[in-house]
Amino acid sequence: MPLALLALAIGAFGIGTTEFVVMGLLPEVAADFQVSIPAAGFLATGYALGVVLGAPLMTVLGTKVSRKRMLMILMGLFIIGNVVTATAPVFEVMVIGRVIASLAHGAFFGIGAVVAAGLVTPQKKAGAIALMFTGLTVANVVGVPVGTYIGQNAGWRSTFFVVAALGVLGLLGVARLVPEQPRAEGLRLRQEFAAFRNVQVLLAMAMTVLGFGGVFAAITYITPMMTETAGYSASAVTWLLVLFGLGMVGGNLVGGRFADRHPTPLLHVSLGGLALVLGLFTLTAHNKVTAAVTLVLIGAFGFATVPPLQKRVLDQAVEAPTLASAMNIGAFNLGNALSAWLGGIVIGADLGYTAPNWVGAVLAAAGLVLALVASRLERRTTAPSRLAVTHTPESAAVPASRS
Repeated sequence: MPLALLALAIGAFGIGTTEFVVMGLLPEVAADFQVSIPAAGFLATGYALGVVLGAPLMTVLGTKVSRKRMLMILMGLFIIGNVVTATAPVFEVMVIGRVIASLAHGAFFGIGAVVAAGLVTPQKKAGAIALMFTGLTVANVVGVPVGTYIGQNAGWRSTFFVVAALGVLGLLGVARLVPEQPRAEGLRLRQEFAAFRNVQVLLAMAMTVLGFGGVFAAITYITPMMTETAGYSASAVTWLLVLFGLGMVGGNLVGGRFADRHPTPLLHVSLGGLALVLGLFTLTAHNKVTAAVTLVLIGAFGFATVPPLQKRVLDQAVEAPTLASAMNIGAFNLGNALSAWLGGIVIGADLGYTAPNWVGAVLAAAGLVLALVASRLERRTTAPSRLAVTHTPESAAVPASRS
């Protein structure tokens, strides 16, 4: 694997840290700004919506410059957003800072996935994409727990200053290690948007929204769930996030290994397993040991879906992959926003802190249904062409025998 993938992983590490670290700091932020936990959860929803909007916008703007330069611009925007977040005088400004940072997210992963796939041979594309996303998963093992610890002991603002410093490191890594690539010539927005006429592309994005949204439904409110329901102390949340992150790393690596060879079975197993463990989390969250084990499984099944879904979009939108790739990252975060919002609703309805797990289980199960529908449509599409190939020699031989 090329060294340039390390630079992409570094950028992904910073972005992953800022996306997920707020979950471990919701009580501190809520107390500081005197808002409720569900209201503080809008920091996750607002970030996710920013990714959804920023993914196509920044990708379209990125067609005017080289991919390397655009990656550097995105990291600069990420740094600015986190500085605004860290210095926010009121809650509304903090939300704005989160949205600014989120604008870089979708385009960075979307463009980065195309760059990563282009650095290796076709049979290694999913592995290269998974390696870039390893930065995101490692952020949950190292960046998020450390950021949570810093925020709980030195104030949540310190965490976002550290995240901004990670952005600087990511910017330097891209500038130093990613090779200069010319801007794609002859690229037209009409060509890029044409990919969305492909039903399989739309189905893959819908799977992304529902499947990964299931993960976020539970994880957004993990701190109050673990402290109020499982009985952990606030300081223990740091290590619980490490366990979740380890599950993410394992799932991402397994997904990257098998997505090139068995993408469809992997997708079915990961979505089905995710729906099952999220449903069980409603029960296992009441015990410290079972809650910790379930967190690992949620991370593993959730991130095992990432490489096959991203590869599926790239394969189906082969003639215009950049915008489709970025939009699929936006789809991940649309699912995040939807599930965080729904999770806040069920908590606000006094259904308890474990209620978002049921929301997640239903979303993941719906993603599995769409995956099965997509597979069925794919078989129907390929069956006629195979039948035609089978009968062509025979049909061609009949006229010859009559002549």
